[in-house]
Amino acid sequence: MESLKIICPNGHLGFAPLRPESFALGVQAGPHYIAADSGSDDVGPVPLGSDTSTSPQAWQRQDLEHMLLASRRLGVPMVIGSAGDTGSNSRVDLYVQMIRELAAEHRLAPFKLGYFYSEVPRERVRRAIRAGSRVAGLDGYEDLTEAELDATDRIVAMAGVHPYMELLRQGADVIIGGRSSDAAVFAAPALHHGYHADQAYYLGKVLECASFCAEPYGGKETVMGEITANDVRVTAMHPEQRCTIASVSGHAMYERSNPYEEFFAGGMLDMTNCLYEQLDPRTTRVTGSRFVPSERVRVKLEGSGKVGERYVGLCGIRDPYTVANVDRVIGWAREQVRARFGDSGYQLHYTVYGRNGVMGDLDPMRDRPGHELCVMVQGVAPTRAMAEELTMIGLRQMFYARLPDVKGTAGSVAFPLDEVLHASPAYRWTLNHTLEVDDPMELFPTHLVDVVSN
Repeated sequence: MESLKIICPNGHLGFAPLRPESFALGVQAGPHYIAADSGSDDVGPVPLGSDTSTSPQAWQRQDLEHMLLASRRLGVPMVIGSAGDTGSNSRVDLYVQMIRELAAEHRLAPFKLGYFYSEVPRERVRRAIRAGSRVAGLDGYEDLTEAELDATDRIVAMAGVHPYMELLRQGADVIIGGRSSDAAVFAAPALHHGYHADQAYYLGKVLECASFCAEPYGGKETVMGEITANDVRVTAMHPEQRCTIASVSGHAMYERSNPYEEFFAGGMLDMTNCLYEQLDPRTTRVTGSRFVPSERVRVKLEGSGKVGERYVGLCGIRDPYTVANVDRVIGWAREQVRARFGDSGYQLHYTVYGRNGVMGDLDPMRDRPGHELCVMVQGVAPTRAMAEELTMIGLRQMFYARLPDVKGTAGSVAFPLDEVLHASPAYRWTLNHTLEVDDPMELFPTHLVDVVSN
């Protein structure tokens, strides 16, 4: 093929619905593939640990329906990665079932549905540790210990291009992937058609978040990536968006500790020498990317473990003296919780919005709070009853805090709700590590089935 075109309608399928107008324009442009990533660890450890989706199922189904009908009408493959936000086995099964239901609802002609799983049993990782294989920590994590492994409820491995290429080789028309590198969803088709890894992995990088590589900002709009033997080109499908040198290069650099490198199972994309050229107002051409294969394949593992049940409460502060002494108010409330529950066996968190609620201690203006604050209180404990009580104490005792120079009896905080609210259980990331494998397919079993509508 002289070139290969892939459209991406959504940078996180289901997190918010795709925009049908620009998607229709992308379909009219004649792509060879329709692909999207559907997962992220940006949503935190709760969905993985609890084996749920953070995206509403109706939104996920809507995006899958748009993509499936277009791919079957054009006769081109459809590829989805990290099904259902986390790529766990149950999320893959959920997407496979929705594809079957949509095919039956629309009486689609028979097609081949491929899918693969990404969950890793804890005992597989334990064997590696006991065999002396280093399960190496990333981003400040220590190497994995069995104690931390035991605190883990669910583990997924992040697939590279390998299971996608295998299913394409087997003739899959639709692929539902477990947890995967975002870029692999797009790089795999390019590699399958014989394009060089230097360009294929950059194609994946630029398409992974759909219209985030375009300007002005517009979430969930479709973009098209085109790969040739010499370059990658990316075009905004929305008439009012443009893929510019600034927007494309900026997207390539974001979310990286090193803005020029991105690692995959089996290698690293080096973007140090990328050159960007504006071909037309909506299209940028990219050359100079380089893929550096690694000697051994290391696969990233993500794991989540439950901390406890959780309740949340809110209060507002407008009184200037209380605003200036908010840490004393919080300290008073903490002491009342400590008097009831002791020093351990629970967690109590205060987030002060209007001071440093977003950036924490990194906020350069934390010594200059606003005139009005919102304080979110989170209580985490082994049982719902304990979590509710400690959160209630931690919240309401802010009303009764004793501050010097306060002589009145009126409360200095306001409650938008009289009660505390039951939230999702609290989870934490337990694994952010890499595991060496001899076979890049070992952790990703593939399946291929025929979908026939009656």
